[in-house]
Amino acid sequence: MFVIAILLVIAAAVLYFIGRANDTRGLKMGALGALLGGVFSLIVSMTYVVSAYEVGVPVAFGKVGSPMNSGMHLTSPFTSVTTFSTRPVDLNLSDKDVVEVRSSQGGVMYAEVTVKWAVQPTKAVELYKLAGSEDAIQQRLVFPDSREIVRNVFARYTSEQGYTSDREKINAEIAGLIKERLAPRGIDVTTVNLRNVRPSDALQGQIDRKIQQQQATERALEASRTAKAEADRRRIEAEGIARANKILNDSLTDKVLMNQCIEAYKEVAAKNPVYAVPCGSGNSNPLIVDGTKR
Repeated sequence: MFVIAILLVIAAAVLYFIGRANDTRGLKMGALGALLGGVFSLIVSMTYVVSAYEVGVPVAFGKVGSPMNSGMHLTSPFTSVTTFSTRPVDLNLSDKDVVEVRSSQGGVMYAEVTVKWAVQPTKAVELYKLAGSEDAIQQRLVFPDSREIVRNVFARYTSEQGYTSDREKINAEIAGLIKERLAPRGIDVTTVNLRNVRPSDALQGQIDRKIQQQQATERALEASRTAKAEADRRRIEAEGIARANKILNDSLTDKVLMNQCIEAYKEVAAKNPVYAVPCGSGNSNPLIVDGTKR
């Protein structure tokens, strides 16, 4: 636009002098129009509009200026402006960029992570000097630092913790470390989401075998507990029978047996003829029972 402005000013001067020499009113009016067009083009070339949710970094003759916030700014015609979005940008570490991590036991897993980051407007100049553009910031700063931190955090946990039990704890630790690493460089990390952790085929085989071993151990322990309970039940039952037999043996004297025999024969003799049977132990005489008498 600046070049167009210069060309229009030159054209205006040429038309003016030709019109003056020939005393031609049309050429003079053309010269005035060209001059106005050149002035307008010059103003446009010196004006730069930074869109909403963006910050601009002006560079003129190799010198970096102060950050330009959203709005209209007057600049030198020789100034170029690089803009950065201040909205959060998603860095998706998945598919071909999925992070291959190793646990403290050496198991290989694949972690899918999303990092939301944004440029701090006050640090736009420093980021421009470090990277040069928004894409370069993501590729040179956010991307490698995030992958490194994800690997380092997973290396402190076992495969089981990383795959199942401590996912939330690992996510929080990764988020804290990424924020701490990138904040001094002018990058705000708003969210870190550990979306998925997938074990490698070899690790999945190890996990399956371990689960099978645990299930087999649990079945064996249950069988052992069942056998022990049955043995305890039988022991208690045998001890009860033994105690009952001992009590019965201690209580069955000759007089008690004689009395029980008498009672039993009375009940039988009430319905049967008279008979005689021995009763008791030792040299006791037979007991005579008359079944016809009450």
